[in-house]
Amino acid sequence: MSGLESLLIKARSFTKRGDAQAARALYHEVLARHPRNARAIAALKALDEPGDTPAQIAFDRMVAAFNAGRMNEAAACGQAISDKHPHAHGVHNLLGAALLELGSHAEAEAAFRRAVAADPHGDAGYNNLAIALRRQGRMDEAEAVYREVIARAPGYADAPYNLANMLEQAGRLDEAAQWLEAAVACDPGHVEAHYNLGNLRARQGYRDEAIACFAAAATLQSGHTDAHNNMGAQLLAAQRADDAIAAFDRALVANPRNVQAMVNRGKALVLKGARPAAIAAFRAALALDPQNSSARLQALFEEAHLCDWHARRDYALTQGPDAAAVQPFASLPFVDDPAHQLRRSQACAARMFPDAPPSLPDPAPSADGRIRIGYFSADFHDHATMHLMAGFFRTHDRARFEVRLYSYGPRRETDAARIAVRQQADAFTEIGPMRDEDVVALARADALDIAVDLKGYTLGTRTRLFGHRLAPVQVSWMGYPGTSGHPAIDYFIADDVTVPAGAEAFFTEKVVRLAHCYQANDDARSIVADTRGRAGWGLPAKGFVFASFNQSYKISPAEWDIWMDLLHGAEGSVLWLLDTGADTRRNLRREAQMRGIAPERLIFAPPIPHAEHLGRLAHADLFLDTFAVNAHTTASDALWAGLPVLTLAGRQFAARVAASLVRSVGLPELAVESEAAYAALAQALAHDADRLGNLRVRLAKNRSTHPLFDTASYTRRVEAAFTLMHRRRLDGLAPEHFDVD
Repeated sequence: MSGLESLLIKARSFTKRGDAQAARALYHEVLARHPRNARAIAALKALDEPGDTPAQIAFDRMVAAFNAGRMNEAAACGQAISDKHPHAHGVHNLLGAALLELGSHAEAEAAFRRAVAADPHGDAGYNNLAIALRRQGRMDEAEAVYREVIARAPGYADAPYNLANMLEQAGRLDEAAQWLEAAVACDPGHVEAHYNLGNLRARQGYRDEAIACFAAAATLQSGHTDAHNNMGAQLLAAQRADDAIAAFDRALVANPRNVQAMVNRGKALVLKGARPAAIAAFRAALALDPQNSSARLQALFEEAHLCDWHARRDYALTQGPDAAAVQPFASLPFVDDPAHQLRRSQACAARMFPDAPPSLPDPAPSADGRIRIGYFSADFHDHATMHLMAGFFRTHDRARFEVRLYSYGPRRETDAARIAVRQQADAFTEIGPMRDEDVVALARADALDIAVDLKGYTLGTRTRLFGHRLAPVQVSWMGYPGTSGHPAIDYFIADDVTVPAGAEAFFTEKVVRLAHCYQANDDARSIVADTRGRAGWGLPAKGFVFASFNQSYKISPAEWDIWMDLLHGAEGSVLWLLDTGADTRRNLRREAQMRGIAPERLIFAPPIPHAEHLGRLAHADLFLDTFAVNAHTTASDALWAGLPVLTLAGRQFAARVAASLVRSVGLPELAVESEAAYAALAQALAHDADRLGNLRVRLAKNRSTHPLFDTASYTRRVEAAFTLMHRRRLDGLAPEHFDVD
């Protein structure tokens, strides 16, 4: 029997016994869940026919006050009736509900106990009693009452529903899920049971089950905006952008002011690459909630990709706590301040990472004496990270290290980089569809000594896995250019340029400084010689070619002003940029024109295969780096292709990477300390062909003689770092800062 039928039968029973107040309370309870229930409406109408007693009239007044939210009045009415009618179950029950709303939990408990005494078979009274006990923190007593009701009335859906909610709050997720399933079995029309089960399944990582539960809730109640929104969030997490957008649209039809659905819709549009529409969604959310720092930060970050700088100064308004929902990567291009980035990372980590696990992994030494290392990434394919790291995996000493790769990115089985790296590992495991808990169990079963996060706070990350502790030693390397802000990551691999003395204060990890440069590089990268010539890329046959192939979000007005001055000062020069779309092209041309530069002096290079891109770099004269977020892989590309890189050494890690690269390749003078020095050196090189030519000759020579592209030596340094981390752990020593020569 469903919970609805049970309530209707009990209400009729009270009517027959002459307890109209109790019957009315139950009928109102039915209508609270099912507002159009014809039987309850008709029954209430019959109870309201002339001939009502004064007590019934008083009870109706109490019900009206309760439904209108006037809880003090409802409680006063209920107390008066309760004193005169000690056996009126419905009165006691509604009085207890009003007292709960008022926060008078002990008094509510007393009212519900009177209700139970008046009707020992009244399931609602027992259920409400359990709620009052929960509100007082008496969880064991509440659980016992719920279980008593469930045993006596297995068809009463509210008891397992409420028990499940209590168990979930206590972290007993599997049990909670079982009771929510029981509530749905009792009453398939119980919307909130479906909805809460969806939230619970999402929390457990059962994405498909969560989507099905939200869909059930939304089908039963099409206006359930949160069910649509939460379903969309799960679809978005599954990379199903179109389905997610459809769900967010339904959420907004149900409630056009659902700010979170607007923000989530923006995220889905970003995934589709529809940045202008995404920005419109974030801005719409901000219009409804001007204090929403999450929406503002995401709008600004996407506008940065389009080089739309009209609201850039509003970054100062993104300090609210809700901005912690946005990964700190979005903050990097706006402020060059390591202390600021530390705070951003800590706020995000506190929200993203799970609670500390109850136990830590403690694997026994391997039978063959090798150190077991697990590398976790979404980028084991033709990706910037693999362009850098392919040589590391190729030269990794498999006699000393067991190399396991855990991939949660796209399954591109024919990708050449992916095929190659699989052959250079002891194991390659696809963990994309797996729940966090299952990945943790797998990593621990694999007895990893060290787990390496190659993603951090970058697109598609699952860095929260490390909060569960995949291995006794956990390392951040090559992925995110800054701190994780969380104690679960033990070490961060850097060098003495990217993290100079004293800058460890801006990292929650212990900093390991490698000699020369922290960044991996591959000395076997192929370069396909360009055959199109300058004209084939739209470049002038003569004239200086400044180049900056950084992603567009890294460009700010500060660099742009200098670059436009350089074009003013070098007749016939052009600026060669990566083409990231029509909107960006249009905005940059407008910004150039506003500074007196003809838009046609901006040349946009379309994306092409990596080896071919390296070949076309021969047509550039000088690479101009960006400031708050330097060129990273892009700078290594330029140097490997023989193109000098001019950079400004900033303050935060992301702003010092290129300085580390040019030093490591033997051209330290190309890392300057001020914007004025940057502008002066660029202008000087544009007008001094001999000086620039000398730099290019030195770079060509140094490429094979300096540490930056000495892949094997670099790999040995990283392996030495891993060995020392492992040894400290075996010796019972806590992580500590150290250097590797």
